[in-house]
Amino acid sequence: MNESVNIRELNDMIASKSNFVNMITRGMDQTIVGQKHLVDSLLIALLADGHILLEGVPGLAKTLAIKTLATLVDAKYSRIQFTPDLLPADVVGTMVYSVKNEKFEVKKGPVFANFVLADEINRAPAKVQSALLEAMQERQVTIGDNTFKLDNPFLVMATQNPIEQEGTYPLPEAQVDRFLMKVTIGYPNKEEEKSIIRQNINPVSTNVQALIKPEEIVEVRELVNKIYVDEKIERYIVDIVFATRFPSDYGLNDLTSIISFGASPRASISLARAARAYAFLKNRGYVIPEDIRAVSHDVLRHRIGLSYEAEANNISADEVISEILDKIAVP
Repeated sequence: MNESVNIRELNDMIASKSNFVNMITRGMDQTIVGQKHLVDSLLIALLADGHILLEGVPGLAKTLAIKTLATLVDAKYSRIQFTPDLLPADVVGTMVYSVKNEKFEVKKGPVFANFVLADEINRAPAKVQSALLEAMQERQVTIGDNTFKLDNPFLVMATQNPIEQEGTYPLPEAQVDRFLMKVTIGYPNKEEEKSIIRQNINPVSTNVQALIKPEEIVEVRELVNKIYVDEKIERYIVDIVFATRFPSDYGLNDLTSIISFGASPRASISLARAARAYAFLKNRGYVIPEDIRAVSHDVLRHRIGLSYEAEANNISADEVISEILDKIAVP
């Protein structure tokens, strides 16, 4: 009985904060046409205190989306264009000699912001990627003898182009695993494309205003962390993740030769965190199986290694995840 009362109270608290989501969604709609999945994914990553990897062709409003979000949250925004000649110091900062003070002083890099866009992250060498990913994981940066905590909230949205792979440095599996979600975004439909044309050939001044403060995001996150996850839901998450590691144990014998390695324990944690954030977006104080299914593809697609046989047969990670979700019993 206490548990049901707590959930009822939680539902009321979430309902009181739901205006926060509506305000951000309306604000994003001022500049972004369509791309609802991209906007929802950014909100999930923000609420779950995770980072997001976006894969999509150029011109799909990836940069505009996170810049608009940063403006709405009245947060500090920075953009890092990853190139082959980029150095770790260009990301995190370095020590610079001050002639005036006759000593070395810290010059902080663009990673010291609330929202960081890492554009075309696979264009930079591994050393630069590691510098950013370490900051993402540890939430701190060491420059010389000084260690600095990064701002809170801190969200990295990294992008990569799925077409041009020549001269790129693909992210290693262990580093890709640091991202809460990998979201693939496609082209807009015909109606959305017409709206985009109209918006750009007859530009109307859309002055995006700050609606909330970064401190409010931190408060809402604390509420998201209270969302109830039942033991049956935990078992469901574990079954999904274990099915990627030992498919034959779940009657998925045809996937044994398709999967070279399964999802890590970080996948289980990320599924629970993303599902909580998704439940919040749906104004619910508890997680249901549909929440898990809704976020599974984005959370798992970059954590499953496919074999050469899968590549030869053009089998994608999304198809593997769909087959697993169809097979695992829903609680």
